[in-house]
Amino acid sequence: MTKRDETLPDLTPADTRVPGKRDRGRFLARRATLDSRLTGPRPKHRTKHRTLFLSDIHLGTPGCKAELLLDFLRNNDAETIYLVGDIIDGWRLKRSWYWSAAHNAVVQEILRKTRKGANVIYVPGNHDEALRDYANLNFGGVDVLNEAIHETADGRRFLVIHGDQFDGVVKYAKWLAHLGDRAYELALLLNNWLHEIRRMMGLEYWSLSSWLKHKVKNAVEFISSYEVALAREARERGVDGVICGHIHHAEMREIDGVLYCNDGDWVESCTALAEDRTGRLTIINWRRFSWEHEEYVPPLELEHDETPEPALAASGVLSAA
Repeated sequence: MTKRDETLPDLTPADTRVPGKRDRGRFLARRATLDSRLTGPRPKHRTKHRTLFLSDIHLGTPGCKAELLLDFLRNNDAETIYLVGDIIDGWRLKRSWYWSAAHNAVVQEILRKTRKGANVIYVPGNHDEALRDYANLNFGGVDVLNEAIHETADGRRFLVIHGDQFDGVVKYAKWLAHLGDRAYELALLLNNWLHEIRRMMGLEYWSLSSWLKHKVKNAVEFISSYEVALAREARERGVDGVICGHIHHAEMREIDGVLYCNDGDWVESCTALAEDRTGRLTIINWRRFSWEHEEYVPPLELEHDETPEPALAASGVLSAA
């Protein structure tokens, strides 16, 4: 399996110029279009997957790209959906309340999928660790499990776990993890500012914090050690691979005979892991809204929906993620 290209674009002077009145007008027009698309009827044709894996959404934080995620959920269905931790950011919500209409719409869209027959499994992470006390219970059609074993269509078995258990800082120095979380939150605020400027210019989402993280040697070494530790755990448990999140770095590669899969996040990379009906796993990048893709190729598997549910549309204008 070939490694996914992680090359990120360089910022050019045109990307960083101060927007003028004309840019502002274009942004407001795009904003109105965005709101109408995300609160209107759902797409009639949606891609159908066997399984979807999502993690590190961090609902309850300004850094969450809730609008991109909502667009993804409205355009993609699955028989089984794994929420692989840090879906709701309890750490941030304890400090101060942040919850936009777009965040609420994401929750409603997931619950809608359970009502439509999807099997939704919630594997809590460190930011929503309070839910670990409710493992093996079902809430509104969502099963809460501390970890799971997923069997693909071709018979492979994968350990599904958030992964914070293999992060020494989170496990042994939680105070330091909280301190690092504050610094990371600041970086994401800068991210949002840059994202709004790029949106005014019609450019796709690009993560400054992710770019910086992968330029820092210690961060790169930490990611590598984390991946090896998860692969070792999967091998010791006798499964074929591991599916995790936590480090906000989407990746899929073989490590010592074990397939390591990280589904990424929705604050930096805007990615998900998908399994098709043959058992093939792929990483999906969703850094542009569905209607902004220049070359749209109709999916092979389509789902038709003639009865959208207006009640699930967020009331009022969706606030920027």
